[in-house]
Amino acid sequence: MSRFIDITPPVRTGMAVFPGDEPYARRDTFKIGPGCPVNVASFAMSAHCGAHADAPLHYSEDGAAIDKLPVEDFIGPARLIDARGEGPLLMPGDIEGRLAGTPPRVLLRLEDRLDPMAWRDDFRALAPQTVTMLHDFGVKLVGVDVPSVDPATSKDLPSHMAFLRHDMRILENLALHLAEAGDYELIALPLKLEGLDAAPVRAVLRKQD
Repeated sequence: MSRFIDITPPVRTGMAVFPGDEPYARRDTFKIGPGCPVNVASFAMSAHCGAHADAPLHYSEDGAAIDKLPVEDFIGPARLIDARGEGPLLMPGDIEGRLAGTPPRVLLRLEDRLDPMAWRDDFRALAPQTVTMLHDFGVKLVGVDVPSVDPATSKDLPSHMAFLRHDMRILENLALHLAEAGDYELIALPLKLEGLDAAPVRAVLRKQD
């Protein structure tokens, strides 16, 4: 028997986005009433709103767009690691001892829980050396519970560049506080949005009992 844990934060009006990015907004195109049998809503938002997958195009001018990434990268065995700590960057030594036998997808809980309605630019991020170490352990995808794998103030994005060098996938803004550390199956398919630099995901963990 298996059970599912939804690690996708809700997308809602007023949720925090990177300063200057497009916020989530919705409107009713049709409403059920006299002469109208249906409700139809439209929405607009940044491709980086809520839980999302970055494409290489996000940080490389000639990188692949999100619709070109293999779907199998986002489905399969994964390990959730509680990587909370005091430093602003997660260093290799912080998690190296928990990577023996790791599957090719690793989810890193970096914060207690960020308020989804308030932007913080002091969230814990990844050191580029940590990305390289994960690659050396055979990891192909890394997911985090913060808005970026680099600090909010970074301009050269060294951890994103490490993901690019190693052809690894990135998931950001996951609700990892909803699951215990351990091994799972991850299902986190990005929408097939042609030519975009990122896409929303509905991220779910399945725990085998």
